[in-house]
Amino acid sequence: MSKNKRVALIFGGFITAVAAAFYPIFFHPLTHKEEYKVVQKINRAGISQADVQPVGVKVWSDPFKPKS
Repeated sequence: MSKNKRVALIFGGFITAVAAAFYPIFFHPLTHKEEYKVVQKINRAGISQADVQPVGVKVWSDPFKPKS
């Protein structure tokens, strides 16, 4: 195998590994918004936002709501 092919395979493997790491962190939640809305609704049930937030910090907002 020539040196250029070996470098290309190593570089391609690195790019593949980075893409594989980013998929569950960024792309899966982006494409499955409804599933994450349900999970957050369950996780935040029964929590008083004012009791949890420190003084002076903005109260939770819906992360799925479009910014206006």
